Amino acid sequence: MASQRRISFFYFMIVLVLFCISLFTSSYHENVLDYKSGFSGACERYMDTFKDYMFQELDVFDPLALFSTTTFDVDSYGAKGDGKKDDTKAFKNAWKKACSSKTSSIFRVSKNKKYLVSPIKFEGPCKASVTMMISGTILASTKESKYKKDEKHWLRIDEVDNLVIQGGGVIDGNGDFWWNQSCKVDKSLALTLSKCTSLTLDNLTVQNAQQIHLSFDTCENVVASNIQVTAPEHSPNTDGIHVTHTQKIKISDSIIGTGDDCISIVNGSTNVQATGITCGPGHGISIGSLGEKNTEAHVSDIKVDGATLTGTTNGVRIKTWQGGSGDATKIIFQNINMNNVSNPIIIDQSYCDQDEPCKEQASAVEIKDVTYKNISGTSADKDAIIFKCSKSHPCQGVVLQDINLTTINDDQAKATCNNVQITYIGSVTPQCPKNNVQDSQIFDA
Repeated sequence: MASQRRISFFYFMIVLVLFCISLFTSSYHENVLDYKSGFSGACERYMDTFKDYMFQELDVFDPLALFSTTTFDVDSYGAKGDGKKDDTKAFKNAWKKACSSKTSSIFRVSKNKKYLVSPIKFEGPCKASVTMMISGTILASTKESKYKKDEKHWLRIDEVDNLVIQGGGVIDGNGDFWWNQSCKVDKSLALTLSKCTSLTLDNLTVQNAQQIHLSFDTCENVVASNIQVTAPEHSPNTDGIHVTHTQKIKISDSIIGTGDDCISIVNGSTNVQATGITCGPGHGISIGSLGEKNTEAHVSDIKVDGATLTGTTNGVRIKTWQGGSGDATKIIFQNINMNNVSNPIIIDQSYCDQDEPCKEQASAVEIKDVTYKNISGTSADKDAIIFKCSKSHPCQGVVLQDINLTTINDDQAKATCNNVQITYIGSVTPQCPKNNVQDSQIFDA
């Protein structure tokens, strides 16, 4: 079919050239002064007709239909896919060929096979666009000696633009081997995408990561959809999707259940959208932590629109360390359903994830312009809303609109609020005690 379309394309181009030449000649003889405008206008109209023809023929203009695409199957480079033999070398060789191809290429991992691999860096830039068609299972090696060169990455894709990852396959970090050793030792991230632009992920499962399952680090223009992330609730530090220093990313229609944050958004990330998220078990959807070890952090333009959280230890959370600086601003959480969730709505500017107590400090990452809208459901705790904000840098511009949270026993929930400026819109339950709120305002919907 593709070859027939290419033939039609080239025949059409020949006809176009002949037509324009003849039109040029006739226009010139009729009026030598107007031949240019007549020629240009006719050819432009003819090209419009040509484009309409091609779009109708191909449904959408797909360059892969006009130019050849080469497939590089890991099996062709010696991979066995039996879950026992280390297939790392075959993966590296297949990637090297795919990335160096001058035309669009497909790096293929075959269905119904399990490929055991050690740490790999899929390095770019590539000469043309690449599709990673992962239909089988990629399984992490548990030989610790293989991780000595880079203990923090297992599968890393670095500086590859116009990349598509799809295929319905599974990336399995073999995490239980690592979890049983220690709960606070840095382990590898299962899949890290670093410095990638125009990146698409669709229909992929990432499971049982050593630590973070899927990390976007310093990427731009990312679309991730139909992602399933799974790990046991007891698995330590197994964030589902982690976003850092990344701009313009949309995560949609994904199911995430792990032992840590379903989604974590940290320093340097802007224009982040998450829609259609199912979260649980886990620690909820978090912005932060930010400002650890007196560092400066900035996040902005974050929207979580449409999510269901079930049995998580937090709902939608913003967490910052004392002593940090910077800001978290222009944040929207809306259209969210909570089912038996602890801390459904929480801002914590005194976050302290360490054994020894954190000392009190005056500086803080400022939190402002945060909207919670159309959030309902049940809280596992009496306190359904917690605003634990800094005395020196109170939370500003917090809006609660159409909130209805009760306890799992259908009792009235409470709100605990310190150093926060709140605006209420519509019906809001529960509400902060008035003596703990700065300049609160109430508006009927």
